[in-house]
Amino acid sequence: MNAAPPRLFASTELAARLERAETSLIAESASAATARDPQGRHFSLPLAGGVAAWAGEGSPLNKVVGLGFDGALDETALAGIEAAFAERGSPVQVELSTAADPAVAAALTRRGYVLSGFENVLALRLEAGRSARIAPGVSVRESAAEEFDEWIDIVVRGFAAPDLQGVAAHEEFPRDVIERAMRDCIAASGFVLTTALRDGVPAGGGSLRQCDRVAQLCGAATLPAHRRHGVQSSLLEARLAAAAKAGCDIAVVTTQPGSKSQQNVQKLGFELMYSRAVLVRAFEV
Repeated sequence: MNAAPPRLFASTELAARLERAETSLIAESASAATARDPQGRHFSLPLAGGVAAWAGEGSPLNKVVGLGFDGALDETALAGIEAAFAERGSPVQVELSTAADPAVAAALTRRGYVLSGFENVLALRLEAGRSARIAPGVSVRESAAEEFDEWIDIVVRGFAAPDLQGVAAHEEFPRDVIERAMRDCIAASGFVLTTALRDGVPAGGGSLRQCDRVAQLCGAATLPAHRRHGVQSSLLEARLAAAAKAGCDIAVVTTQPGSKSQQNVQKLGFELMYSRAVLVRAFEV
């Protein structure tokens, strides 16, 4: 049985490290969108230690992340980014950590950003030798490259039928947009994909990204017919064990407040580090 590791302290230094991993993921995903469609209008622009990205119409990757940990917010640069979003008919969405410099939130409020929702960031300290506890009847394996299309179909179908426990998500996306965004994300460095089978039948899938010894649990979904049978927790356990084996010392996951996903990760010892406020400014015609 895994021994309980020391509890984490949600310091600004730890928050900065986790936000850097998120920043690199969004930046690399936007670069993948550019490579996929070189004639598109995608961009990835640095801003106050974070990044502003636009990866296509309606994409969940269209956002500003990582602000407030590396220097003051340059409002002139932000105005240029706002103009770039407006040219593409997109609102500007900032996901701002509650551990970030409060001056950033004040500046965004002055500029007309409106609070749209929250998401929670939870983390778990990883120790070498961690083992995975897999539910009866469930098996989890790494997905081979030739299984990618099957894997993404399972995960997208799972996301398309969300578990509605907890606070509702502040945004929803159609299947084709989710699939395109996931393909862009998985093109970023450090990804490992896993498939869960229940009684030998594909039941769910998950992804893990390793960045600077941070294990980002970037999304997992279980098909509705296989829920409440330990598939989701088994996917978590398998990815955490793989991350520890690979040398990661901390795992991080983002959830909706009060969701089933949050409940699952807290059962495994994840602790709430901070929340992100989702601040949105609509473009002006």
